[in-house]
Amino acid sequence: MASDPAVPSANIPASAAPPLLARVLAVLAILIGGLCGGLIGFAVTDISCTDGCTGAASAVGLASAIGCAVGVAIVAVLALRAMAEWRAKEAMERAHRLPGAE
Repeated sequence: MASDPAVPSANIPASAAPPLLARVLAVLAILIGGLCGGLIGFAVTDISCTDGCTGAASAVGLASAIGCAVGVAIVAVLALRAMAEWRAKEAMERAHRLPGAE
């Protein structure tokens, strides 16, 4: 007798979403990456400028923060997707190794 595909099995997770801790760590990494990028961009521009151009340093800092946050976000999304795919593949392999599985 075939099982209903709409009803998740006890051995297969109902969601392919990564765990909450992994998602929280990814968001923290994005925030820290953006903060570091902004500080570096501001500092380099502020040191390079001799006339006290705080406006330019702030603009470069903001652009650097956004650029770094986007870069870290891309890496975080790829890592979370790989993690979800890996977990789904392991669950499928476990389901096929169970006695009585087809």
